[in-house]
Amino acid sequence: MAETETEYRVGMGERRFGRVNWLGLQTLAMREIKRFSVVWTQTLLAPLMTAALFLMIFNIAIGPKRGDVMGVPFLTFLAPGIMMMTVIQNAFANTSSSIVISKVQGNIVDTLMPPLSGFEMLLGYLAGAIARGVVVALAIGLGLMLALQIVPAHPLVALFFIVMGAAFLGGLGIVAGVFADKFDQMAAITNFIVTPLAFLSGTFYSVESLPPLLQAISHANPVFYLIDGVRYGVIGTSDSSPLLGATVCIGATVAISLLAWSMLRRGYRLKA
Repeated sequence: MAETETEYRVGMGERRFGRVNWLGLQTLAMREIKRFSVVWTQTLLAPLMTAALFLMIFNIAIGPKRGDVMGVPFLTFLAPGIMMMTVIQNAFANTSSSIVISKVQGNIVDTLMPPLSGFEMLLGYLAGAIARGVVVALAIGLGLMLALQIVPAHPLVALFFIVMGAAFLGGLGIVAGVFADKFDQMAAITNFIVTPLAFLSGTFYSVESLPPLLQAISHANPVFYLIDGVRYGVIGTSDSSPLLGATVCIGATVAISLLAWSMLRRGYRLKA
């Protein structure tokens, strides 16, 4: 009896799952994926309609009057940027909304109480963001192939930048969700940070057409390299080197992920 009590005391508080709680990580990831899949009309169909409307409006308003951009028709140039912008907006929304809703409803404790490390929570949240981003990208890519006959020039390169974009904005969404305590704070972050990053990154234009100062500012924006990388993967041309873009995207994703991991590990603005 004494030996049993000693073993029990030694085991208290220890992780019994090895270095990684794979079951907990898988459960959190599946929860995040199911969050957006059960409301697919809002999380998947709506972004597709928005992307289609962007392309249709630009084609009607500018397309017939605009010449080629970077050697391709304007609509062909525009399509990869619209796709990537949609991906990053949905990846950001997936993680940020999950955390903010849990905080407002008071059930964030359901995520904090299980034996999950900060790194495991980070991976679980990012899995949902990446899954949503990739699904949205594949759906839009299929539409581009059917409607505009755009076949990706370098599909693996495009997929790499899509995953990087979803991971980067998913990490940023975690940081924003942890920081925000109310929906209006989350809306402010979306309107004044995420939307400008997406719109002022070469989505609708080539940065080579900008004055030198604005070009320098654009090159300091990580989202520029995400959009430029996807554009290279889809149409085979870009404003900057894809290798440089990949390096910047990896560095930015690692940096924001480390910040998100630190917040989750310490329970910053999550624990009382």
